[in-house]
Amino acid sequence: MTSDSPALASLLDRIEGNTARLSIIGLGYVGLPLAVVFAEAGVQVVGIDVNADVVDGLNRGESHIEDIPTERLAPLVESGLFTATTDFGVLAGCDGVSICVPTPLRKTGDPDISYILAATDAIKAHVHPGMVVVLESTTYPGTTREIIQPALEESGLTVGEDLFLCFSPERVDPGREDWTTVNTPKVMGGVTPACVEAGTALYGTAIETLVPVSSPEAAEMVKLLENTFRAVNIGLANELLLMCDKLGLDAWEVIDAAGTKPFGFMRFTPGPGLGGHCIPIDPHYLSWKLKSLNYTARFIELASEVNTAMPAYWVQKTQDALNDAGKPVKGSRILVVGAAYKKDISDMRESPALDILALLQEKGADVLYHDPHVPSLEHEGFDLRSTDLADGLRQSDAVVVVTDHSDLDWDAVAGSDAVLVDTRAVLRSAPVRA
Repeated sequence: MTSDSPALASLLDRIEGNTARLSIIGLGYVGLPLAVVFAEAGVQVVGIDVNADVVDGLNRGESHIEDIPTERLAPLVESGLFTATTDFGVLAGCDGVSICVPTPLRKTGDPDISYILAATDAIKAHVHPGMVVVLESTTYPGTTREIIQPALEESGLTVGEDLFLCFSPERVDPGREDWTTVNTPKVMGGVTPACVEAGTALYGTAIETLVPVSSPEAAEMVKLLENTFRAVNIGLANELLLMCDKLGLDAWEVIDAAGTKPFGFMRFTPGPGLGGHCIPIDPHYLSWKLKSLNYTARFIELASEVNTAMPAYWVQKTQDALNDAGKPVKGSRILVVGAAYKKDISDMRESPALDILALLQEKGADVLYHDPHVPSLEHEGFDLRSTDLADGLRQSDAVVVVTDHSDLDWDAVAGSDAVLVDTRAVLRSAPVRA
């Protein structure tokens, strides 16, 4: 043990004796899988969410997250290892708290940490000696120490002696089955060594590999590096597509050939734009923080410029392809195939399909979509229902492939008489590809 703190010793005893109780604030794509793996490890978990409908469903054993089947959740509810509530008062009886709330961007591009602040205020009202608090929500370096620590210490308790505070970035990839919450290595950065010890002890009951780092700021930066790395390299792949388009080359042929090099090359591919909560959002947290220090994160800014322009690029390719067929965009029926931001899931967060649909509609197109994972689409003026693929293909003048779900009938798409614009290159043998 790195500290002679009685509070730490008591907490570690409860964790080792499997009597520690954990609360997870936010029961979405990150929080619910985390709650389930802790409960499966025998830890008593109470989840907190402000959405009463979500809480009611979870207490019936019904999951609203694709990565957690109801059949997996229900036994944990029946056994009493997992319960859900909207009442933050349960924090008073918890030894550990994980904060897994959303961290979106405001329309101005600034970080919105209001959910973190609300969770912190709730914890502050019920904080007690021997509690460990772990923030998992992505944020800018300094949030844990500069925002959460002072708030919790207003209680009169001292972080590192009476209570313990860490940042541990979530690494959830929805729909993935090979790397899950249990076996994905978990970075843990604490305000003090005692905090790291408390955080790793708690998470070690359910997670296979813990990776301690020197500070919460280092852990916060780890998360931002991971997603900035992807955003920048996807931006490079997208710009390669634009360059190959100018040069009359097939970008995917170039990428495929480069991918045969067994060293020094990592494959990234172009597409319709960025989607999901992490990659389109997280790098801007870092960029915003650096601007406050009079530094411009140029790679982030440039990659964002390229990536956010991709929906417009594909709409222009659709317009060009229709023009070649003697049809205007205005009045044409255009089917968007795939609405989710990635394959085999229903997640619509930041999906480029939304931008493509909106841009096509602005140009006067009659838009419809097909996605077996997204039966309805209600978003900023859209109120659509997924159309039958065969009917959509038969009715449409153009088809734009956005999401390459494994269970889509790609032969039917490739065989359509409609103009085909393939943003994913999933139909390399198609007779027409813009």
